[in-house]
Amino acid sequence: MAETKNVETKVEKVEVNLDEIFNGAPGADSITLPEDEPKKPNVFSRKKDVDMSFIDKPATEETKTEEPEATEEKSEVVEEKKVEKKETVTSDEIDEILGDNQEEEVTAETETKKRGRKPITGVSDVFKKLIDEEKLLAFDDGKELEDYTAKDWQELIQANLDERANAVRRETPKQFFESLPQELQIAARYVADGGTDLKGIFKALSTVEETRDLDVKNVKDQKHIIREYLSATGYGTAEEINEEIEVWSDLGKLEQQANKFKPKLDKMQEKVVARKLQEQQMKKKQQEQASQNYMQNVYNTLKDGKVGDIKVDKKVQSFLYNGLVNPAYPSISGQNTNLLGHLLEKYQFVEPNYSIVTEALWLLADPKGYKANIMKMGENKAVEKTVRKLKTAQSNKTSASVAQESEPVKRSSRKLPRGNRNIFKRI
Repeated sequence: MAETKNVETKVEKVEVNLDEIFNGAPGADSITLPEDEPKKPNVFSRKKDVDMSFIDKPATEETKTEEPEATEEKSEVVEEKKVEKKETVTSDEIDEILGDNQEEEVTAETETKKRGRKPITGVSDVFKKLIDEEKLLAFDDGKELEDYTAKDWQELIQANLDERANAVRRETPKQFFESLPQELQIAARYVADGGTDLKGIFKALSTVEETRDLDVKNVKDQKHIIREYLSATGYGTAEEINEEIEVWSDLGKLEQQANKFKPKLDKMQEKVVARKLQEQQMKKKQQEQASQNYMQNVYNTLKDGKVGDIKVDKKVQSFLYNGLVNPAYPSISGQNTNLLGHLLEKYQFVEPNYSIVTEALWLLADPKGYKANIMKMGENKAVEKTVRKLKTAQSNKTSASVAQESEPVKRSSRKLPRGNRNIFKRI
């Protein structure tokens, strides 16, 4: 009997290591897809070109022919061989076996393909879970995660890594700012709002700190607290304040008054710093508003495609707008400026051309006067051109008439005889 081999299909669970996915930032080449492996042949494998016609052929002469001289033992052996052949080569049984095996192969192939798709589906499920838990951010392209390709996963991972790096860059200044002492935080906020009076802000902060460190148990500090508070509230002159301090000292009330005035004095000094910050914030808002108004005014000036009475095309319109609103040029002050400021500095310091600068100043200082002179200059040139044309035409006309008058009269050389000829004239 032929041996039958059973083909076992094993389904293994694949564990996804998240640390390798996110810390390694794999690319498209890092994702391994299943390949279609060739099936190993077995005894029941049937190829398309296999000739099975031998099953229907009659047995060979060696198996059919019985030797007349054979003994009974040989006859029994031949009969046993015939029985064995009949049991092993039945066509119906072979076709049935081959048909069952083909179904098993199709099932195994389908399961193999399914196993090949599972890694992508598994990654999709993992990412979906991480996105639902807000540990990852998804794209806003409306594409389903199940439809993501290897390139999509690579871009998603890279985008999340970039976002985390940007978040670190955003959070680092914030963490550094929060780690600073309160005084430096206030100074940093003041500078961030555009403040430039660092001496004034640090002086105010120093006064606050000195006032906070005053000791109400110390007689010298008691007098200082009382004097500063009365001066800040406008109690009177310095002499009047000193007299009041002496009276309270004689009455033994310095500590009592110092305890009374100390919290109020602290708040007053803090209000000085807060006022400076508020003033700077107000200046910043005013500057932002002025900047917005400036950009809007420039836009309104150029939106009709005109500069004054001069029409300009789209290219010039865009050039003028960007040149006025875009601070993309370095300035000698250390800050960027627009094209107008850049050109003024260029023709004053870098490539001096005071004729252009003077004309620009004249135009800025007296636009009407400058334009009137430019128009007058144009009119004068037009008049000069017209005069030249008239003079040229007159000169051409005069030359033509003179030439006509000076032309000599041509007389014919042919002569006619007189009719009354003198008969006495000697020939």
